Amino acid sequence: MKKLQVLYIAAFFAVCLVPFVGMAVTGQESSSENRTLAEFPQLKTEEGINVQWLNDAGEYFQDHFAFRNELVTANALINGKILGTSTASGVIQGTDGWLYYKDSLEDYLGENLLKDRSLYNISHILSLMQEYLAEKNVQFAFTVAPNKNSLYDENMPYYDSYKVSDNKNLINLQKYLKNENVSYVDLYEPLAKADEILYHKRDSHWNNKGAACASDFLLEGLGKEHESYTDETYTVKTDFTGDLDEMLYPLATTPEDEIYYDRQTTFAYVGEVGSNFDPRITTVNPVKTGSLVMYRDSFGNALLPFMADAYGNAYFSRGIPYQLTDVDTMVADTVVVERAERFLPEMAESAPVMPAPERTVSTGEDKADPEAVKDLEIITQGNYLKISGRIAEKYLDTESRIYVRTDGDKVYEAFPNDVTLDDGSTDCGGFTLYLPVGTATEKGNLEILTGNDESADIIFAKD
Repeated sequence: MKKLQVLYIAAFFAVCLVPFVGMAVTGQESSSENRTLAEFPQLKTEEGINVQWLNDAGEYFQDHFAFRNELVTANALINGKILGTSTASGVIQGTDGWLYYKDSLEDYLGENLLKDRSLYNISHILSLMQEYLAEKNVQFAFTVAPNKNSLYDENMPYYDSYKVSDNKNLINLQKYLKNENVSYVDLYEPLAKADEILYHKRDSHWNNKGAACASDFLLEGLGKEHESYTDETYTVKTDFTGDLDEMLYPLATTPEDEIYYDRQTTFAYVGEVGSNFDPRITTVNPVKTGSLVMYRDSFGNALLPFMADAYGNAYFSRGIPYQLTDVDTMVADTVVVERAERFLPEMAESAPVMPAPERTVSTGEDKADPEAVKDLEIITQGNYLKISGRIAEKYLDTESRIYVRTDGDKVYEAFPNDVTLDDGSTDCGGFTLYLPVGTATEKGNLEILTGNDESADIIFAKD
């Protein structure tokens, strides 16, 4: 009996050592998870001995132990195929093999939707971009790639189907876009009316046919001459691996159908391009005219070839904040902003980098209050002076504009934006503006006003 106990203990410790020995033999395990893995901790840091070394080393081992992907996949298969639940925190296990991105769940259920001020912030940011571009005779359009469960929710699991309301951020946003006269191209309605499914089952994005349809609608909205793919012939290959599938089953993915059009494109990439997900991509097309700058996210991967094939030259950027100097660099005649529906909250947080528009406003009451503005920051950023902060809630209505007056002279309008606070809550009263260096100085007088173009009250003054 004692001999069996010794063998059992030895076997137990041998199994426990396998991941450590495997790390030495096979090296670090890679991961398909959509997050940054822990790095090996340093014993000594700039602040001295790293007292958290053991804890950090534990996190490193958890992310990199040998055979991790095999064990993660096995666990996911047991839970997903037998129990019908997802083991990946970012993935929802649907029915009939469908997978959904969990980032879209709150919007799908109608929970924790954007506040009216946040919706205004998004629409007014886009309106100010559009105004700036119009002054340069550049056409502008904004479009949203719908969440998969906004279009195809039949396979959402039952426990995620108790909706609080049918409202969604995109539905609520459209009213503000209309009020701000933003040129908006709706993709939801035409994609929803299509008589076939245009998204992948095990990926969060549209397939190539969905991207072709989206590009047709977008180019039509821009009035851009192009060749439609509606009746184009194509080949179907079962060779596509979904991003959600890789996150959930890193070593047991299920290839699904992808559509490949028979028509040959005429554009070419400039320089070396690893994939259409590269942060910056430039294309040229010798048989087309026009110049496009497109700010896009991952939905732009499949959309890019169709848009590039319609313009003489195009520049596609995933950079945030949007750098409007790109328009001058590319001598663009068209700018498109594309964002996934699930990323709309992030749009309220980031102001594009461009000169703040100068305004003429009538000054109302002087309500200067040292507590009216929080976290005021004035810094030099490249060729701009960046001024940002947060306005106290009592000084803002839903559609209040925010102005900055420098040295008692010129008045500029700031971008309204959301700010995520340290406790995770959102302050909808943020503002950001960029002034060319030399327009104002850090030592100059500064006044902040809220209101509208007809009348604005002084709420803060800095000598």
